[in-house]
Amino acid sequence: MFERLQAIERQYEELRQRLELPETYSDPVLYARVEREARELQPVAEAHAAYRRACADMEDALLLQADPEMRELAQEEYQTAKAEKERLEKEIRLLLLPRDPNDSKNVIMEIRGGVGGEEGMLFAADLYRMYTLYAESRGWKIEVANVSETELGGIKEISFLIEGAGAWSRLKFEAGGHRVQRVPVTESGGRIHTSAATVAVLPEIGEVDFKLDPNDLKIDTYRSSGAGGQHVNKTESAIRITHLPTGVVVECQDERSQYKNKDRAMQILRSKLYEMEQAKQNAAVAAERKSQIGSGDRSERIRTYNFPQNRVTDHRLGGDNKNFNIDRIINGDLDELIDALVTADQAQKLAENAEFGTRNSES
Repeated sequence: MFERLQAIERQYEELRQRLELPETYSDPVLYARVEREARELQPVAEAHAAYRRACADMEDALLLQADPEMRELAQEEYQTAKAEKERLEKEIRLLLLPRDPNDSKNVIMEIRGGVGGEEGMLFAADLYRMYTLYAESRGWKIEVANVSETELGGIKEISFLIEGAGAWSRLKFEAGGHRVQRVPVTESGGRIHTSAATVAVLPEIGEVDFKLDPNDLKIDTYRSSGAGGQHVNKTESAIRITHLPTGVVVECQDERSQYKNKDRAMQILRSKLYEMEQAKQNAAVAAERKSQIGSGDRSERIRTYNFPQNRVTDHRLGGDNKNFNIDRIINGDLDELIDALVTADQAQKLAENAEFGTRNSES
């Protein structure tokens, strides 16, 4: 492990030096790539440097203990350095876990009303509001690409982009089926109904990450519908792109500009096709060992929002850690729940790494 840490620290220093070269900062694309690579290595490199300092502090404290007048102070410094060394060991083990290359990316989310008719669509609107409030609390920006609403304010389907640091790393666990148990506003008898909505979460994929062949695309324009003023009935600003080899269709009509709608639709299409490609590559691994946190398949039920009992239950978590206050969750206070999912995911990966190391040592 320490050889790997030394190699990472060397690579980080080389990247920092490369950023200062004229041929790097004169090329915006190259500079962005090198800067991103350096930023990804920075936490590990800095943690390893801090770990080495803690080890050196322990050695210095041991030498000072030979002096009777300094012994008590040296023992305190030794214990402090030892605690820091142990903390950094745990931090480094987490940092060395296989990193999700998409963690720094923006997120494209899609929410669809599921079973339950109008109530399922009203729940989809509640979920959109929940994610909007959460994004606002973290200073993220939301842009709606396409939305289909009902007369009662429900959402049949909505696609939107969330832009902000760490958006994917926080929201990637939201993909799947969300179930709600409550008395619907459409129910006069006061009976509790169970309805559902589905959430898809995709990393925003740029042109550099995934190339599209223009010959594979069918692009149609049409008039926007819904809110937005008279222009929606007069200009063909809405865009529909069909990827002919796969049949994937993406629509975008929220922007007034046809160019902006096309650009946003292309972003969503790249993300969808990237997800399909990743799913193919991971199929063999997923069949052998499915993650505790889940595959992100929207058919997988991940969470229940029980209003009569005032709780949200995430079915991927165990014990006392799986239930949360529904008022806080539905109003966008998601950090406690997401932190629990991140911790569970890290614990599973650490256990898998330990199991892998045990098998290797036995073979």
